[in-house]
Amino acid sequence: MTFEDAIEPLLDHPVTRQMTLDTNSETKERQTFEPRRIAVLDTGLTEMTDQPQYRFADNSEARRMLPGIIDNCVQKVAARPDMSIQEKTAFCKPRRIGVVFSGGPAPGGHTVIAGLYDAMKTNHPDSCLYGFVLGPDGLLESSCVEITEKMVDAHRHMGGFSMIRTGRTKIDTSEKMDQALKTCQSLNLEGIVIIGGDDSNTNAAFLAQHFKSAGIHVVGVPKTIDGDIQVKSDDGTCLLAVPFGFHSAARSFAQNISHLASDAASDVKYWHVCKVMGRVASHLTLEAALQTHANLAFIGEELAAYTDEERLKKAQETGETDFTAFGITLRHLSRVICDAIVRRAAFGKNYGIMIIPEGILEFINEIQIFIIKLNKIIADFNTIHDLDFHRTFPTLNEKLDYLRRISQGMMDSHPFPIWNVRDDELFNQLPDFFQAGLLVERDFHGNFQFSQVRTEKIIMDMVKEYLGALKEQGRYKIGISQSYYQSFMRSRNLDPDRYAPALFNDPNSVYLLVKPGIMSLKTLKQALVTAGLLEPDQEIPGPVKEIFRRSEPDFKIQTHFYGYDGRGCDPTAFDCHYTYNLGMTAFHLMAHGKTGQMAAIKNLEQPFENWEPIGIPIARLMHLEERKGRLELVMEKSLVDLSSNAFRVFKGMREKWLAAKPGADHFRKPGPVRCDSRSAEDRPITLTLNAIDMRTKKRSNDQNP
Repeated sequence: MTFEDAIEPLLDHPVTRQMTLDTNSETKERQTFEPRRIAVLDTGLTEMTDQPQYRFADNSEARRMLPGIIDNCVQKVAARPDMSIQEKTAFCKPRRIGVVFSGGPAPGGHTVIAGLYDAMKTNHPDSCLYGFVLGPDGLLESSCVEITEKMVDAHRHMGGFSMIRTGRTKIDTSEKMDQALKTCQSLNLEGIVIIGGDDSNTNAAFLAQHFKSAGIHVVGVPKTIDGDIQVKSDDGTCLLAVPFGFHSAARSFAQNISHLASDAASDVKYWHVCKVMGRVASHLTLEAALQTHANLAFIGEELAAYTDEERLKKAQETGETDFTAFGITLRHLSRVICDAIVRRAAFGKNYGIMIIPEGILEFINEIQIFIIKLNKIIADFNTIHDLDFHRTFPTLNEKLDYLRRISQGMMDSHPFPIWNVRDDELFNQLPDFFQAGLLVERDFHGNFQFSQVRTEKIIMDMVKEYLGALKEQGRYKIGISQSYYQSFMRSRNLDPDRYAPALFNDPNSVYLLVKPGIMSLKTLKQALVTAGLLEPDQEIPGPVKEIFRRSEPDFKIQTHFYGYDGRGCDPTAFDCHYTYNLGMTAFHLMAHGKTGQMAAIKNLEQPFENWEPIGIPIARLMHLEERKGRLELVMEKSLVDLSSNAFRVFKGMREKWLAAKPGADHFRKPGPVRCDSRSAEDRPITLTLNAIDMRTKKRSNDQNP
């Protein structure tokens, strides 16, 4: 019998067929999971009530460019069971709505569509939902599919945006908007729902303005794993605590990082450096740190707020202004990391977990200056010469030569050129790969692409260099457990107490550190001879050599990038409940003729019974921001609030989580991402912590002394 003859019966075996299906029991469990519905949405019949108490700053540019939607106010979805027959007939008519995924995927996108689809079909079974294929391109090219129950059921609560896929094309010209409008009119749509991040919702606002005269409505849905879409009114009321996808991605990253923590504590020889997505804001790093209790985690916003008091004082003494005293430098950051590594090593922990945000370099003083200057140089070149900088100078050397000519006054008539000789000198000191990274082509929105720069290599190369210097100075050593030292020496018939004073700083400490002056076998022998434990012509006892060897650190790292895996993971229970109700909210906003609104759920930090579906006016969230060298009206990103409870708790716990002392680490296991489990977290840790009202606790304590 040939191999081919033998394989057919095996492939046709019932067990083989079962084990090679595209789905499994957990997938089926997900697809049949039923998210909870907010009570007001479950009634079916609703009305919109204005919420004028929630005010936002008035941006004159937004008012000029978006006059048709700038005066929208926050809308609350309220139950309306007493609709007249005429009102009910008008509300429950068949509807034709389009939906678009825009930007990178985020867990829960399919569940938004499921909520939207179910609400439409419940409202009227003849309603039709159209999905535009490959995101905005589908809208421009009239490429769409009618979304069916079979499609929805196959993707319910599954990760990714694979049902209709996504894209990053911007609809940013009147010609493109006219084409998008023509597509919607040809399908006889009453509106479109755009599921995306800050730039996509910015796009939604401009489309809403352009489509308004045609009577086609546009509703946005807030999506981004970065967590940087958050909305507060002028009085500080939180209307949107977190976008969908953030919790799922953070939990996915945290689970992987916790696995590395188990490995590190088992193998005790690696520092795992984990870079997580977050170009502008460090929300994911903060959540992952709270989820895992990593030994080190850096919040970019805190680094940007850092003030070097020593430099400041020195500058004041000379009457100068040292602008580099504000914001941390790469060198200082590397020293902070080295200090933590050395402190842990002193207690035998030459391993650990470090989390850094993808965009950490944007918060570093000198790097931010380089980025600002280079962005300006590239934008000016493109504008003045009507050419593309990166096409004109395709190689790194050609780019560097252009910068050199600017610094020498050959390309800039201004008396104070933007790129001076000092810039040129500092830039040339950077590694080639880092220079190339800083000069990499910007993304669609003119943003620096930090994901293409090996941030962790830049930082850790500096760390390794400084650790090497500390090792040569005898300041970086691995602590030897007193109990281990005692048993090891006795098992080899040597008196541990006799050798300890010559070897260690403090012979009585729980962890023993070899004296700084003992940095080699030669200096070890000198110390033993000086202590009278060895004659000059004698060999160092083998056990003593072994103790010295164990005190010598061998710093090793493993680097990891967490981003795309989190974007495509399956949603958590929180995101399933959240996104399903977002989809339903989007339908009700559309059904009531609202446009230029972003569907949101208020009170996410509270029990599910208190969740409130609302619409937030997107135009009110806009501000001017520099993009590709010019100011553009875009939706504002939210950074980590350094006064928030979540950050303050992280700051208060990080010394404990560093665990630079005897005893075990404090690593936390967040567990797998589940959508139907009594033990599943019901919201992000940052959300829970930020909801703590210390004023209430204080009043309670005052009343109960």
